[in-house]
Amino acid sequence: MTTSLNQDTTAAAVDTSAEELQRWRDKKKLLWPLSLIPATAAFLAWGLVELTGIGAFWWAGFPIVFGLIPLLDMIIGDDGENAPDEFIEELENDPFYRWVTYLYLPLQYGGLLLASWLWASGNLSVLDSIGLATTVAITSGIGINVAHELGHKKEEHERWFSRIVLAQSFYGHFYIEHNRGHHVRVATPEDPASSRIGESFYRFWPRTVRGALVSAWEIEKNRLERL
Repeated sequence: MTTSLNQDTTAAAVDTSAEELQRWRDKKKLLWPLSLIPATAAFLAWGLVELTGIGAFWWAGFPIVFGLIPLLDMIIGDDGENAPDEFIEELENDPFYRWVTYLYLPLQYGGLLLASWLWASGNLSVLDSIGLATTVAITSGIGINVAHELGHKKEEHERWFSRIVLAQSFYGHFYIEHNRGHHVRVATPEDPASSRIGESFYRFWPRTVRGALVSAWEIEKNRLERL
């Protein structure tokens, strides 16, 4: 009797699990394109200036990244749900997620080309030019996160996308150091990307930027010596 009851309970649990898997969907799938907002900062700045005539909008990168994005985070809310393991391969092969990531690249460089055209036009004041440069810089800085994801992929073209995204911010060494340095030495004193216990952001930031460059240089130097 006990064995039969246990079998029934196990079967019911399996059926429930299978039913949950069948019902699982990425409920926020259509919100993923919002991650491209920082890539459009230069276009938004230009559009707002054209629409209003207010030059302060050339600095739109700041309110977009440090105002609009956090506000959207608050509105959308936390999401602690992870996809079931059975769905990981399906999600990885879903072109929707890949193209959301890919699209950051043309938007980022499209913004740079737009800004270059605006600077070359000679119609911007020095202050407006600095504001636009800051907005473009913020876009390329956020691009490091995109490059991080692409740099972990197996496909060669995605790794090249990672390098191209990093080129604008002059942070190409991240591709080398992160994959062959950080992931080997993570959470050790030798890892420049791991903060120390009690270390403030303002101490960590210059140390990690300098340390990552030195580390990448050493890693690549050693690789070339082995050839």
